[in-house]
Amino acid sequence: MTAGSPAVPGSRSYAPEETVTGEGVALELPVASLGMRALSGMIDVILHIGLLIGVFSVAGALTEESSDAVSRTGIIVSFVGVLVGVPTVSETLSRGKTLGKLITGLRVVRDDGGPVSFRHALTRALVGWVEIYLLTGIPAAISALVTARTKRLGDLAAGDYVIAERSRIQLPPPPSAPPELAGWAHSADIAPLEVDVAVAVRQFLPRANLLDPQARYELGQHLLGRILPLVAPPPPPGHHPESILRAVMAERYRRDLARLGRDQALRDAVLPNERAERA
Repeated sequence: MTAGSPAVPGSRSYAPEETVTGEGVALELPVASLGMRALSGMIDVILHIGLLIGVFSVAGALTEESSDAVSRTGIIVSFVGVLVGVPTVSETLSRGKTLGKLITGLRVVRDDGGPVSFRHALTRALVGWVEIYLLTGIPAAISALVTARTKRLGDLAAGDYVIAERSRIQLPPPPSAPPELAGWAHSADIAPLEVDVAVAVRQFLPRANLLDPQARYELGQHLLGRILPLVAPPPPPGHHPESILRAVMAERYRRDLARLGRDQALRDAVLPNERAERA
């Protein structure tokens, strides 16, 4: 959560790498589990071992009559090409996938959710050579167990993490306005909310009954104080702060949804061919 917005006890704080929808719902891409990462890694290790056997056979045949120095150079080049080059090229060209990740439905993304680049893939592969092959994967397992996003050391060095593409993101239900305030909210002028305020309110309302009464009252008053300057006319007197917050959030949600619908209708009218292609 950005500076100045209150943290709701028992909730995740807002982080820059999260995606925030127009109504202030903070989302985070589903992180791959340790088990799926281990399965994906085993598939890649088996693939790499098979490739190494084939490359060694070809290199041995080519350097059979060469000196020991040439043979050792061939072995080093083979190791680097398979254990570093193959995953780097694969993740760069496929935007975050190796064969193991393709089979298990995983993908590597940056910490901000964007696609990885060559730099990220190369860093992961170089560190992976050490933590997975030289140290038998023990540092990778320990790191994944103690980090929030099951990151191995290569992920920490590159600034990325692995997501499960086949998982579904569950959105919380849309807010609903109290009936006694629905008419006022519908006719009121409500300016767009700042992201940090919207996220704070969305985190506060579902968890308000879990808070200490005094903390609940103070936090509700604080959030209401940040929202009231954005609303005209002010709400009718005598209503609980949480009811007013619910009404404002529900109305903002309704208006944002209507605006998106109008924008889509305009695009469909101007670009009818694009709509036909999507269908």
